[in-house]
Amino acid sequence: MALDYNNSIPLYVQLKQRIEQNILDGSYIEKIPSEREIMDEFYVSRSTVRQAITELVSEGVLDKRPGRGTFISMKPIEDWLGNLSSTSETIQRMGMEPGAKLIQSEVVELPAPLKKITGITKAFHFKRVRYADQTPMGIENHYYPIHLGKKIRTYDLNKVTLYDLLELQLGIHTFEADQIIKAGNATKEDASLLGISPGESMLIANRKLVDVHGKFVEFEHAFYRADMYSFKIKLSRKHN
Repeated sequence: MALDYNNSIPLYVQLKQRIEQNILDGSYIEKIPSEREIMDEFYVSRSTVRQAITELVSEGVLDKRPGRGTFISMKPIEDWLGNLSSTSETIQRMGMEPGAKLIQSEVVELPAPLKKITGITKAFHFKRVRYADQTPMGIENHYYPIHLGKKIRTYDLNKVTLYDLLELQLGIHTFEADQIIKAGNATKEDASLLGISPGESMLIANRKLVDVHGKFVEFEHAFYRADMYSFKIKLSRKHN
């Protein structure tokens, strides 16, 4: 299937996205086709194929093995619905190394919808890029009551797991969360942080966390790469 030569997105980026999608939907299993096969499938030059593959190798999606081919190394991260766990815990369960980079730390005035959800007018906001095996896979925005946010900012948020910090260091016993998951697209700013193209598909997760007394602890507004993050739940059919 040919790429869109009239699109402003470079051909190698379009090809990179197609390869990632073929990995995600199972069209490519274990390894990708040869350079010649990809050239014939997408009607592109060898240099375009090599540039796309080089990008995917650098991101940890592919692994080139001389004499054997190019193998798939990306493991989509599965988050079990119904389990209250941190992103770090989810990444570790998939056998990958979690990481984080703090982008913003500030007190903000909340928009009306968040005021209604959280019951507060101002909050301490932390924005972090999340990594799996050094590949950026999501952006998380955390909102806390100001007194709690001031305590949190004294820790190195590039290294700590926020749930562990809340429970083990700050003595806050989290209890349950309401979470909404929907589809969306990456903004130009977030796409730049994640190393993807603006407009790419994202999973958006909004989560409100409360403690054992039902008191508001945190609101999280997160974006995850759709090619690296999936949600999994086991369903059963009841028979009368």
